[in-house]
Amino acid sequence: MSVILAIESSCDETSVAICNNGKITANVIANQTIHENYGGVIPELASRVHQQNIVPVIQQALIDANIDKKELDAVAFTQGPGLLGALLVGVSFAKSFALALDLPLISVNHMHAHILAHFIDDPKPEFPFLCLTVSGGHTQIVLVKSYFEMEIVGETLDDAAGEAFDKTAKLLNLPYPGGPLIDRHAKLGNPLAFKFADPQIKDLDYSFSGFKTSILYFIRNQEKEQSNFIADHLNDICASVQHSIVRILLQKLKKAAAQYGIREIAIAGGVSANSGLREGLQKAAEELNWNVYIPAFQYCTDNAAMIAIAGYHKFLNGDFVGQDVAPLSRMEF
Repeated sequence: MSVILAIESSCDETSVAICNNGKITANVIANQTIHENYGGVIPELASRVHQQNIVPVIQQALIDANIDKKELDAVAFTQGPGLLGALLVGVSFAKSFALALDLPLISVNHMHAHILAHFIDDPKPEFPFLCLTVSGGHTQIVLVKSYFEMEIVGETLDDAAGEAFDKTAKLLNLPYPGGPLIDRHAKLGNPLAFKFADPQIKDLDYSFSGFKTSILYFIRNQEKEQSNFIADHLNDICASVQHSIVRILLQKLKKAAAQYGIREIAIAGGVSANSGLREGLQKAAEELNWNVYIPAFQYCTDNAAMIAIAGYHKFLNGDFVGQDVAPLSRMEF
């Protein structure tokens, strides 16, 4: 038996989970609404709020899991990548907590954890599988050979798909976080109403910088001709942007699946909660006879359950770190 407490603090969610012998028995997330006032995450504010949240979140996780801290076998934590100040709070607390209880420490790569979130619930993918990992900071196609062996076979050369959603939301004067709002408006619009730049990138890599620029110029030009253009066409703009991003993402994913001869396909990361991407993936699965794996919504955005399941497999492998471990804003995959 193994009972692992996991801490996630890479950005603006303070989250703690308990993994009891491979099963998630608690997953508590404290969100930081303060950043809505600024249209994005303010790193210094994020780290301060983590300090306020981490103790009560840990206490609540132990209560939810009906576990006493003396029953814990290890402490897992996000080492990186992420905001350095935010990571510092989680890493420092994990080290102190483990030291006080004489528990081993398990460091987890945040991006690995997003992929391993697929092993929280059934059905679980079989190795090897391809995982399209899409968030505000990352867009990657990962060949997953085992719990510990992963290879990036395609990634964005500049901006991430999630950033394209967020920047579009700002252009449309939608409040932060804008990605989910674009998804909501897209359901009411025509996805073929407008066309934007189609990045021509070789191999399995992505690029969204030019795509974002084409949206910017399109909206500026239309607003010059029609002052209420955004308000009058908001649903169609959102639907068209979402349709374009999903199409770009799936084109490369299909190419990767064919290149590697793999039919086990998964998505992960915050953008995997997007309904357009989920629907597009399901359609591709029907056309190409894929076995598709889509995580539950609570495991798409940043959460400690994914850190806990990753920590569980590292625990079984005896993969521990010492008290000299430090947070890393950038971390090798």
